[in-house]
Amino acid sequence: MDHLNSVRRRTIIGAASLAAPALLAAQAAAQQARPRVAATRPVVAYVGSFTSAQRQARGDGIHVYRMDSVSGAWTHQSHVGDLVNPSFLHLSRDQRFLYSVHGDGDYATAFAVEPSSGDLRVLGRAATGGRNGVRQHIDTSGRWMVVANYSSGSVAVLEVKPDGSLVDQHQLVDLPGSPGPHRVEQAASHPHDVIFDPSGRYVVVPDKGLDRIFVFTLDPANGRLTPTAQGSARSRAGAGPRHAAFHPRLPLLWVLNELDSTLATYAFEPATGALRSLQVVTTLPPGFTGDSTCSEIAASADGRFVYATNRGHDSVTVFAAGPDGLLRAVDWTQSQGRVPRFAGLAPGGRLFYAANEQGDTVVGFRVDGRSGKLTPTGQVVRNGSPVSIVFRV
Repeated sequence: MDHLNSVRRRTIIGAASLAAPALLAAQAAAQQARPRVAATRPVVAYVGSFTSAQRQARGDGIHVYRMDSVSGAWTHQSHVGDLVNPSFLHLSRDQRFLYSVHGDGDYATAFAVEPSSGDLRVLGRAATGGRNGVRQHIDTSGRWMVVANYSSGSVAVLEVKPDGSLVDQHQLVDLPGSPGPHRVEQAASHPHDVIFDPSGRYVVVPDKGLDRIFVFTLDPANGRLTPTAQGSARSRAGAGPRHAAFHPRLPLLWVLNELDSTLATYAFEPATGALRSLQVVTTLPPGFTGDSTCSEIAASADGRFVYATNRGHDSVTVFAAGPDGLLRAVDWTQSQGRVPRFAGLAPGGRLFYAANEQGDTVVGFRVDGRSGKLTPTGQVVRNGSPVSIVFRV
């Protein structure tokens, strides 16, 4: 057996030596090709904002920036005004269209994306059937957009037409359950996110008000939601599930809990969509005694790191995920501004951005590939009341 292993090792090493020149040539060709691609198709960042006096906001619409993917520097390119609270943004899979829901509003807006520059043109808007849309997602077929109506406690499905425009909601699903113990933040159902699992079959909706994570299937033929057999999974009382992210390879779901500043890991059953709690960890550092709530979660493309933002502590928590997907906090990085409502990774995963809603800034960080830790790049973009960022590549 030792002899066979030795032969195998020599064979593998020899093959690798023969393949090395070809591999180096392929890598050189790829590196030469990248600048040409970047020159014709720049990375574009879209920033949504709060704008209303009711929210004491300072934003003025959606801003469009061109991003240098090496340095992380942003250059302002254009602006779409005359919009009320275009808060959370979502790009279609083919990146030809951008969609916005509107804080405190009852509609969503569709935009066409200009292919070369990435600038936006308004296509129109459609009713969501509820108030204060806070998150939206389009299914893998590109035909249906699912929206979480935070204030009215419902989930809506809108048709997406071939030209990218939207049709008024054709299904509205109320979310059942008893409110959580927080008298102010959990007086009723408050769905706060909409994400699809990696297969595109299931829709997950964390409900901050009911301390539940709802799971539906979406029929691509008619765009109708149906609860799974389990229907929903409970969080800890008073946790306030807000946003979620799937592990890119393992059958796991991470759920960020707003009210008790925790991050929960759930086993996800692909055959049924059922969830089972595995772990709950705090997002706050030892010794912190102040008030803080969580806002955004982001996972690296390889599933090795998960990031969560803390409003109050005003930081980004860096978690390392083990081979089983369970999490361990490894660092806390100040967001360099007040109330980081959003944070996420730029394309390629080497750069990270925090949108400080009350600080009126978008701050850039460089990601350490080994530890996942963040280091400020020194890039600070002034943008009133930023709420979300999406990237077009």
